[in-house]
Amino acid sequence: MTNLVIVESPAKANTIKGYLGQSYKVIASKGHVRDLPKSTLGIDIENEFEPHYINIRGKGELIKELKKEAKKADRIFLATDPDREGEAISWHLANSLGIAVDKINRITFNEITKSAVKEAIKAPRALDMDLVNAQQTRRIFDRIVGYKLSPFLWKKVKSGLSAGRVQSAATKIIVERENEIRAFVPQEYWTVEAIIETGSGQEISVRYFGDTKTGEKAELSCAADANRVCSETEGKPFTAVEIKKGTKHKSPAPPFITSTLQQEASRKLNFQSQRTMRVAQELYEGINLGSDGGVQGLITYMRTDSLRVAQEAQNAARAYIQEKYGDEYCTKLPRIYKSKATAQDAHEAIRPSSMKHDPQKVKKHLTSDQYRLYKLIWDRFIASQMENATLATVVADFDCQGNLFRTRGYTVTFNGYMAVYEETTDEAEEEQNKKLPPVQEGDILKNKSVDGTQHFTEPPARYTEASLIKFLEEKGIGRPSTYTPIITIITSRGYVSRDGKSLVPTPLGEVTTKLMTEHFPDIVDYRFTAGMEDKLDSIEAGEAEMNSVLHSFYDGFKVELDRAMESVSKDDIEVPIEETDMVCDNCGSTMIVKNGRFGKFAACPNYPNCKTTKPLVKKELPAEEKKVEIAPFKCELCGGDMVQRSGRYGSFYACVNYPKCKFTKQKVRELGVKCPECQSELVTKYGRNRTVFYSCSKYPDCSFSSWDMPTNENCPDCGGMLFVKKGKNQLVCKKDGCGFKKEAPKTQAEE
Repeated sequence: MTNLVIVESPAKANTIKGYLGQSYKVIASKGHVRDLPKSTLGIDIENEFEPHYINIRGKGELIKELKKEAKKADRIFLATDPDREGEAISWHLANSLGIAVDKINRITFNEITKSAVKEAIKAPRALDMDLVNAQQTRRIFDRIVGYKLSPFLWKKVKSGLSAGRVQSAATKIIVERENEIRAFVPQEYWTVEAIIETGSGQEISVRYFGDTKTGEKAELSCAADANRVCSETEGKPFTAVEIKKGTKHKSPAPPFITSTLQQEASRKLNFQSQRTMRVAQELYEGINLGSDGGVQGLITYMRTDSLRVAQEAQNAARAYIQEKYGDEYCTKLPRIYKSKATAQDAHEAIRPSSMKHDPQKVKKHLTSDQYRLYKLIWDRFIASQMENATLATVVADFDCQGNLFRTRGYTVTFNGYMAVYEETTDEAEEEQNKKLPPVQEGDILKNKSVDGTQHFTEPPARYTEASLIKFLEEKGIGRPSTYTPIITIITSRGYVSRDGKSLVPTPLGEVTTKLMTEHFPDIVDYRFTAGMEDKLDSIEAGEAEMNSVLHSFYDGFKVELDRAMESVSKDDIEVPIEETDMVCDNCGSTMIVKNGRFGKFAACPNYPNCKTTKPLVKKELPAEEKKVEIAPFKCELCGGDMVQRSGRYGSFYACVNYPKCKFTKQKVRELGVKCPECQSELVTKYGRNRTVFYSCSKYPDCSFSSWDMPTNENCPDCGGMLFVKKGKNQLVCKKDGCGFKKEAPKTQAEE
């Protein structure tokens, strides 16, 4: 018996080939083989929205090969991705190849491992037409919006524009945030901080909170308020009035779903969502581990909104935790995380496919991006099954002349899951990881200084990819597979630009959003867009019918479109022109910025009479105008000035004559500590991810370096140098055979 397995990507095909015997042939369709035509609408609206699919140009030879193999096969397995689009691709394959219904064996797997693939082969099913119709509805719906609205924008705004359902709503979100920022009026406020000293000479920083008698918080809205507190407390002693100590248990974050993976990869790895999903796809489809296991899929399917984890995977993770970290780090019962009510729950959460593939073991087989993302997924999953962290918290209140000052902090008494992973957030934590010196209620503390500082409230931050994806998920706009395409489309089509990590609406994006809001309010309305996603879910669940959902939208949309075509004039729309500082060589006009298929360029405003264009060149300012730091030394190659620059590994000095001269020198700070090997000065340097380490200034002549901070103190046991242990409040001796350690002074630990 011969068997044909059709998958989407060549990488996945190579992985699966290694799992199946000689009687199986595995071929990749390389994505879709059929789609709606690009040149026409491709949908017969009058005939119940009948789509007209055609073979994708350039896929002719591949389809011919697939047909040939399908005729020879006794059984055909369609193994495309386990989601709506994957189901639709299988359906299109069956139609394009003329595969009989009784020969279709649809198989899916959440992870590409030998056991998962073989189990799927044993349990094939028929095509799920509810899934197919949900995807068809999305495709038809988006095609109607795009192909009906785009000509409207060409006529009323400018040629070349395009409109999309979810993309229009996403652009509106970014435009609305920009309008909030513009309308924001800063409010003045003040803080008063005091440095007080215990009887043993240890300092504590405290902040004004309010009135001691009422215990209620009071705001200092102007300089007069702050000056009053400062004058009343200047030089006066502080009294400890209440010390509240407690214990706080902190739970780990759940394993990743698509949206949280994209958010955390943006925060921790500085990955854009497109990069995150590309690398995750590579990890899912398979990596050649050589003698460590051949080709293996390292993670489960990465397009998911479910927090569900298979019991087998939970047990494997718990066994790993017990072996590596000890029983106290493993919970008594497995952690079960509840998915959102709106989650499709079609797949598991994103996790490693096997606990055998520790990131350090497979690192040599991975690219830098693959390793970093895989380790992020691994650490998050392992931490999600670990015990809570225990924190000792303290809130200390001090009185000075009826003014209440407060400080708070915590120390980690048991790190639990924090031994592996801590989630990052966009919000600043109120409590700080700090240990307060011993203070008892009634203690009198010396007042060393009191200072007031003026502040102004900040406008809301612009959206980043991470925060936009979080907002889209919260509002139910889009689904896991659509977050990345949404951001890619709105930036590539010139509606949104990037400013560092921030997403900023362009003038074109603002004008288009205003027009859409006025004439097509449903298209850009969050609730409408989220409601349409719910309707697609209903079709998938077999609770709604495709054509009725399309009718419910189109009937109202057509009325809005006809009305807008009649009422809107191009003269009413004004798109702001972005001028450059470049002059047209032909007619002397100031050139303007235009968007083309390869990005922005400078063009003469007198087009078509003058067709002069130029590439946009970023102007390089002199170092003095840039206000950069000029080093007190010259370039060792050409003698030019050395100026401070920022790179992926921190600050460094570079020659001003770059790119002609590429000499660089890392920026360092002397510690005032001698190298234990050659007695030269030790300096700080930056490693990957801006992590600090300490190195001899005579490197490479002297190779001494340390992640722990060297000190001028000597070990009382052996006379060796003492180091402050990285991330800990400890002084340790690192000399072989000496195990001396003690608590580090506060100033050294903070350094």
